[in-house]
Amino acid sequence: MRHKINTSFFLVAAIVTLLASCGKNLDQVPQSTASKDAVFGSEDGLKLYVSSFYNMLPDLNTPFRTDANMSDFGATTSVPDYLRVGAYTSRQGSGWSWSDLRNVNYFIVNCNNPAVPLAVRENYIGIAKFFRAYFYFEKVKRFGDVPWYSAPLDVADSALYKARDPRTLIMDSVLADLDYAASKITVTDDATRSLITKWIVYGFKSRVCLFEGTFRKYQPSFGLTASANKFLQAAADAAKAVMTSGKFSLNTAGGNMAYRNLFISASPVTNEIMLANVTSTSLSKLNDANWYFTSATYGPRFSFTRTFINTYLNIDGTPFTNKPGYDTMVFATETQNRDLRLQQTIRMGSYKRINSGTLLPGPPVFSNTYTGYQPIKWCLDDMYYDAGTLNTNSVSQMRYAEILLNYAEAQAELGALTTADWTSTIGALRSRAGITAGINTLPTVADPYLMANYFPDITNPVLLEIRRERGIELTLEGFRFNDLVRWKHGELLQNNAWNGFYVPSLNTPLDLNNDGILDVAFYKTLPSPQVAGVTYVNVNADPQKLTNGTYGEIHWLDNIAREWKDYKYLYPIPFADIQINKKLVQNPGWQ
Repeated sequence: MRHKINTSFFLVAAIVTLLASCGKNLDQVPQSTASKDAVFGSEDGLKLYVSSFYNMLPDLNTPFRTDANMSDFGATTSVPDYLRVGAYTSRQGSGWSWSDLRNVNYFIVNCNNPAVPLAVRENYIGIAKFFRAYFYFEKVKRFGDVPWYSAPLDVADSALYKARDPRTLIMDSVLADLDYAASKITVTDDATRSLITKWIVYGFKSRVCLFEGTFRKYQPSFGLTASANKFLQAAADAAKAVMTSGKFSLNTAGGNMAYRNLFISASPVTNEIMLANVTSTSLSKLNDANWYFTSATYGPRFSFTRTFINTYLNIDGTPFTNKPGYDTMVFATETQNRDLRLQQTIRMGSYKRINSGTLLPGPPVFSNTYTGYQPIKWCLDDMYYDAGTLNTNSVSQMRYAEILLNYAEAQAELGALTTADWTSTIGALRSRAGITAGINTLPTVADPYLMANYFPDITNPVLLEIRRERGIELTLEGFRFNDLVRWKHGELLQNNAWNGFYVPSLNTPLDLNNDGILDVAFYKTLPSPQVAGVTYVNVNADPQKLTNGTYGEIHWLDNIAREWKDYKYLYPIPFADIQINKKLVQNPGWQ
């Protein structure tokens, strides 16, 4: 267990120095004296201290990288070690770090100076307890049972080296912290969308409880199915609190760009974005989404799979896979008349890019994609941003659409979802996506494509459609792996092919965006002469081939085995930490 012995001491010392230099009606103390009274004796001190907790939240690149590196709906340059046979062991394990918790606990224990009004102290303790809940939720998702610490401990304290506490104790404690935070945090609105407010707590509680409720329901080997509904009900109640607050709504500004604007705007779109990591050019606080998704070498060349793209509905609300011959449609045809989020998620159709002020066609580029389904969700259209960590778009960490999805799923799992619920959640999301039917009525037919390719254990058509909607709406926002964990469908990481669009024949250039310009051709023997401006892709052998040799779907990396075992639903405790604390017992399967 890795603790920085004097983390809180040095933090207090730094805060005291800063506060002393600010001179905001504080009793002056020598700058070299780390007096707790100087921090815990004023609201300014408390506010400054809790600002350190925000470092626990994901950085600007984490959300889109999380899905790009571990999901079932994308192909990448290489198979992650976690999915390769024998490539990942406890010696590669990580995440067993506790210094952030010590910092939070130190604050909670010491925030008791009567010079600060009780309500003020409780507000900041509420923020601290939110972050403690956040910390432990991340640990439980990764490791399952973990030790519970409610006070700051030093390395010499024997209580530090304890066995893991049961998941039930941890998650009940997480709920208690969130309930305290929701009742004590006084801020209900924040125009910057960068602070923890009461509604962020409720939104996060809906996320936590949906995960835990479905995990307990669909992972029966943990023996917690009897308590699943308790968490599902809490998820529904927390989401409903956000929905009825009137503070948020789905963004519809921008017409057909309403969805994508959420991910490319420099300032958070505040009616829908609830919490964001905001960029700052002056502070050089930027993200690298363009570089990550458009570089042939820097990022993993993440490309959506055809199996996933097939789940986007037709604009009339019918499944695309109900169309006769859908499996042999070429890219320019299959992307027409679909859910409007498709064109706001991948390069297709009329998408264009800016190069030195000139607007140019933006079809998929096969030096950046393996499957042809190249993402644009987080990418700015100007190619200037492709060359480094230059992106100025803020990165959402929680948005209202997730809350609607959480509510719908929790209610459906409880068997309580009404037609009105459907209309205000899934129907509202689909309406924004331009879908014209089925937005006001509950589905009655289970989609055979979803059952065959994703969820054979789910026959409830409502649950199937909610899962479809969650995959599409939240793609590349960092949720997918945890969704597979809680639904117990990790096998999708192994079984779903890394497949691309359909190629009808070799040596025949394709126009991918119907603009009259030929873009790409596939070959086994490079033809001569070649058509100017066309990218030629070799599919003669692994790692990139066509399913039928001279025609068919593009397949990538079929020659590298992927393996899923159910013990991988929990990560291993790092080997080094097991050696330090002999009371820790490794997760099954990782010994």
